[in-house]
Amino acid sequence: MRTIRVETSAATILLTEAPEPKVRDRQTGERATDTVSGEPLMTVGVVYIEDGESSLIKVTIPEGGIADGLALGSPVSLPGLIARPWESVFNGQQRHGIAYRAAAITPAAFPAAASGAAA
Repeated sequence: MRTIRVETSAATILLTEAPEPKVRDRQTGERATDTVSGEPLMTVGVVYIEDGESSLIKVTIPEGGIADGLALGSPVSLPGLIARPWESVFNGQQRHGIAYRAAAITPAAFPAAASGAAA
């Protein structure tokens, strides 16, 4: 399925949920792993703010891509962020959405305030 690269340079991204293991099967508790590398996957919750609008999203990240020093409410960077549309049938009902994945999550700085105010 098609993946869409997400341009994040103009966005502010804040960590809202600490990293936790991504579960593949809720009944057995089996952890999800990357299909290529076999590395365990984690999920984080972030608020993505751009152009005065915000969205709460969950992002999947390889366990090795979780940087030290992450704090709830702090700005983060998501290098290699992509969006992948998905759809499936569950219990006879069609469901769809967008899955987000990044190569890593690292601490970032708040954007500098816009300068150039008239005196």
